[in-house]
Amino acid sequence: MEMKKKLVEESKVIMTEMVLPNDTNTLNNLMGGKLMHWMDVVAAIAAQRHSNSIVVTASVDNISFKNPIALGNVVTLKSQVTRAFATSMEVYIEVFAEDIPANKKYASHKAFFTFVAVDKQGKPIQVPELVPEGETQEELYAGALRRRQLRLILANRMDPQDATELKSLFDLDGVSKKQ
Repeated sequence: MEMKKKLVEESKVIMTEMVLPNDTNTLNNLMGGKLMHWMDVVAAIAAQRHSNSIVVTASVDNISFKNPIALGNVVTLKSQVTRAFATSMEVYIEVFAEDIPANKKYASHKAFFTFVAVDKQGKPIQVPELVPEGETQEELYAGALRRRQLRLILANRMDPQDATELKSLFDLDGVSKKQ
């Protein structure tokens, strides 16, 4: 059975939360674990929209905590699927914080999460192909294969020599010939 291809737009999710006292650390800033929870939720919804199935988190790329998000700030999380593979999907999340009384809004975090679509027994299932539109979506789509290869290498599930997309970035074959 041929699966319907889906556009990135069909997976987009915007979620808004307010940082309340129970969400903060002793410095009255949003706890990192709470933010990661929100990121996991918004990304899972995007993956579910794309796959029309149950999804489980397979991996989380680096999350850097550059800017604290203060008590009372409004947090907006935006997610979208960047690429679909056989049973997995990469999801890009952007996080914005807003101090409404001060009229200040800033980007605070970005990350890539990977989800696997599963059936009711938890077995991986096929997902639709993703169709990117526009320059930004095309760039995220192209980079997803390199990020996937890096994740697989770091998880000892891929030999670095087989990571053709990653190797092309470094021209490793050219370097080894010079030595």
